[in-house]
Amino acid sequence: MTEELLSGGNMDVVVRVGDTVRRVAGEWTPSVHAWLRAIRASGVEEVPVPRGSDAEGREVLSYLPGSTLDRAEPAVLWSPDVLEQAARLLRRIHDAEPSPDAASGVWRTKRHDPVEVICHNDFAPYNLLVEGGRLVGVIDFDMASPGPRIWDLAYLAYRLVPFAEDAEGFDDLETNGGESRMTRLNRVIAAYGTPYAASAVLAIAAERLDELAAFTGARAAETGRSDLRAHAAMYRRDAEHLRRLLTGREG
Repeated sequence: MTEELLSGGNMDVVVRVGDTVRRVAGEWTPSVHAWLRAIRASGVEEVPVPRGSDAEGREVLSYLPGSTLDRAEPAVLWSPDVLEQAARLLRRIHDAEPSPDAASGVWRTKRHDPVEVICHNDFAPYNLLVEGGRLVGVIDFDMASPGPRIWDLAYLAYRLVPFAEDAEGFDDLETNGGESRMTRLNRVIAAYGTPYAASAVLAIAAERLDELAAFTGARAAETGRSDLRAHAAMYRRDAEHLRRLLTGREG
């Protein structure tokens, strides 16, 4: 069957073949597929169905309809409803009961203590799918690993509240009567359903960005890609910005 190269796939090439998606498999793939099966078994249908591997050894997943949220119009991308839908979907995924040995399984990225759930580790607009202005799915689970709930929630807040430097279109809406970032941060925390302090979420987001900057910088050195160097620099700036917010040095 014809293979269609899909956008994204920053780590590996991702292709669509009919109603499936194929991508590079690794020693982490059985853990990810077991987790996806657990999520589906809990009643969450917004994640791909694992379908084993193909003749080339690539993992096979069901193709989910929809377009990625980062490509949506700003009115959809920064919608308070979509923000809340994302937080609620993350909570439902976190609440899925993984297998007893999940925490000790093989994962592509390191675990973070205290382990409470399996974290997606990249729950962000470019991995969230929308149709008709509503959130309908989430993809790209290959970077998952065990960790605390707030680790995932903090990165979602960074990307969708947003606190990211490259959050195009948000400020225009904000000046036209939209909610402030801190109001949106409290909104996403409330929608997730665990009463974290906003300061705790911001602190973890900064820690997450430190790690992401180091990882992305290493990838840039390996590949020579200038875009990855630029991303790493942005993550460092954004981490510093969050710390300024926490210390009251920036409004």
